[in-house]
Amino acid sequence: MTNALITDSHCHLDFPDFDETRPQVIQNALDAGVHRMVTICTRLKNEPQVRVIAEAHDPVFYAAGTHPMSAAEEPLATVDQLVALSQHPKFVGIGETGLDYHYTADSKDIQKQSLKIHIEAAQTTGLPLIIHARDADDDMARILTDMHRAQPFSCVMHCFSSSPELGRAALDLGFYLSMSGIAAFPKSKDLRAIFADAPLDRILVETDSPYLAPPPYRGKRNEPAYVAHTAKVGAEVFGVSYEEFAQATEANFDRLFPKANLKQAAA
Repeated sequence: MTNALITDSHCHLDFPDFDETRPQVIQNALDAGVHRMVTICTRLKNEPQVRVIAEAHDPVFYAAGTHPMSAAEEPLATVDQLVALSQHPKFVGIGETGLDYHYTADSKDIQKQSLKIHIEAAQTTGLPLIIHARDADDDMARILTDMHRAQPFSCVMHCFSSSPELGRAALDLGFYLSMSGIAAFPKSKDLRAIFADAPLDRILVETDSPYLAPPPYRGKRNEPAYVAHTAKVGAEVFGVSYEEFAQATEANFDRLFPKANLKQAAA
């Protein structure tokens, strides 16, 4: 497609979908110009396996937290536990955490408790918070705003597909919105309009693989290489070339995830 480098800011390389092909999937990404990936641990008991993947592959960094849909099934994380994990050189973010009232509204109280613990860990470590939000816009905006007012932290709204109001609230706090394959779906016109209204210096791209493959792979297993297809749509949304869009999202990623900033690490 191009020589422009790009980063998949959110994928799940530890998922069983990749067990047979993980090294090849990482190589596919590199071949597609995706020179960095952040693989996300969604249950802290799986952190050791996720860490091993990051340690084994130079382009892979990782983050860990308790996914809101698992918050009622997993032991509540502690701030100390997350701070301890953050000492690893390839651990670059806190989460994913958040609120999901779509399927798991019955656990909303424990989700809020878990979210606040993760925010406190982000405030303590200075690492960015990685937020999953679905059908919980009002509570999400309120908690993020209240806790940011008390003590600022950085954050990305991963796989952003929520309301314009939550998008605006996040941007007003200085947060970032991440485009996934959903933004590339033909029917996602309203979502693309939300991104188009956002500043380009607050946009990241991701796959959330193995889920949400963008066209032309929709319905198939997603993988980090395919983030280039979402980025192509992102460039169209912002009316810039693919190279300009890639350059902008790379700068955004470096700013938000300083531990994964390769230029900084080399300096």
